[in-house]
Amino acid sequence: MSKPTPTPTELTPQFCFNTRVLRDFLRLSRASIDDSISTNLNALITPSTTSPFDPSSTSIRNPSLPSSLTRQPIPKDTSKTFLESVLFPSWNSRSNVISYCTSVATSPDPDDPDLIERESMNRKEADRIVDERLDPYSGRFFPREARTEQLAALLRNENAVESIVRTRTWGIVADRCDGVNSTWEDAFDKWRESKRRSL
Repeated sequence: MSKPTPTPTELTPQFCFNTRVLRDFLRLSRASIDDSISTNLNALITPSTTSPFDPSSTSIRNPSLPSSLTRQPIPKDTSKTFLESVLFPSWNSRSNVISYCTSVATSPDPDDPDLIERESMNRKEADRIVDERLDPYSGRFFPREARTEQLAALLRNENAVESIVRTRTWGIVADRCDGVNSTWEDAFDKWRESKRRSL
């Protein structure tokens, strides 16, 4: 069975502003659990020992599958263990990172290395005389975004991706597992609440 993705040991603003590392963490976490959810769920079903492999079954092309090989629902207890020990902790880890980095993106950034250069460009633009009759493109000015704005835009995208990935994953889980009948939001919130109470 797969292991849940651990939250990075030390969440710092530098971790968030290094968007390559942030995206890699989210991408690898999704790849190890959500993108391979069918494989993870298949690993939960123990192969049957009552009907060993029959070599003659390969002599017929496209044989119909015996009823014992059709997709079995995963028992409720096994599903619950997987959800509570692998899937939800991975989701929680990603949620914690996204939430922390969102707070970084919405906070003032006194260490912004481009602040002085950006302010200088804004002052130059304010002092510039523009005559669009002579040059229609002279009025164009594209100010550089602060790194907090860039991070906020990245996190908006990652939140949307996260919602899509979780909805798809939960659809497969609900299809394969017994006893899963709520939405992923309700199930995940219930799990988080139970974790908070147990602390």
